Amino acid sequence: MKYNSTAAGPVQNLFFINRANYYLKIILVYFIMMLSTLTVLAQPVRVAVAANAQFVLKKISADFKQRTGIDVEIISGSSGKLSTQIRNGAPYDLFLSADMDFARELYTAGFSVTKPRVYALGSLIVCSTTGLVPENWKTLVKEEKTGKIAIGNPSVAPYGKAAVQAMNFYGLYKELISRLVFGESISQVNTYVLKGVVNIGFTTESLVYELSPAAHFKWVRIDPRAYQPIEQGVVLLKHSKNKNFTNNKRFYDYLFSAEARTVFGQYGYRVL
Repeated sequence: MKYNSTAAGPVQNLFFINRANYYLKIILVYFIMMLSTLTVLAQPVRVAVAANAQFVLKKISADFKQRTGIDVEIISGSSGKLSTQIRNGAPYDLFLSADMDFARELYTAGFSVTKPRVYALGSLIVCSTTGLVPENWKTLVKEEKTGKIAIGNPSVAPYGKAAVQAMNFYGLYKELISRLVFGESISQVNTYVLKGVVNIGFTTESLVYELSPAAHFKWVRIDPRAYQPIEQGVVLLKHSKNKNFTNNKRFYDYLFSAEARTVFGQYGYRVL
């Protein structure tokens, strides 16, 4: 029996064409997978942070990127408002609250994959940029000429809650309540103080380390015994598992590193 090379040719050609198409499909799938992986790796870690900690977190994030090449996107606001956004589906990977309560509530409601953990203890200060010297602030705030006093809204801003506790501790709150101006976050309080909208404000010590000497900023730290410890808590949110969880977890872990703890201390926070 003779082999018919003419008849076999088209069959062989079809075989090679199908095989080539098969390998092309594999290469295409591999390319798409690599492109998808690179896209995920390029996505930043999205961190919702209480306004008081935005300054220190910018420094820590910059250090983290320098060490790892991973970008961190910071979204700041009051702890209460950020918590509400997370409950409504905001795509954040981590939440750094100004207290443990908001972080604990999110964990209890199933919005986080880690239990709340204290990353720093905050310090409350009283301050002014209008030439007033607040060393004797308990006397100063009682004087009518001092005018309006800014604090954070205690229902959504833990530093505002601490300010109310401090005023109650010294028996001042009832006397001062009519002169209080409430900011929706500590950032708004800082704006009121720095722009001279008010003469006195209660805010976070971390603000001090972001200001230039030209700000004429005078401040004094309030005795920590006058208010409940401001235990600032962090949780790794469920949304973090939707993309590059490894990078999100790396930043979460970095918050508790010796390097990050040093930076927290430089911004007036105490670390456990």
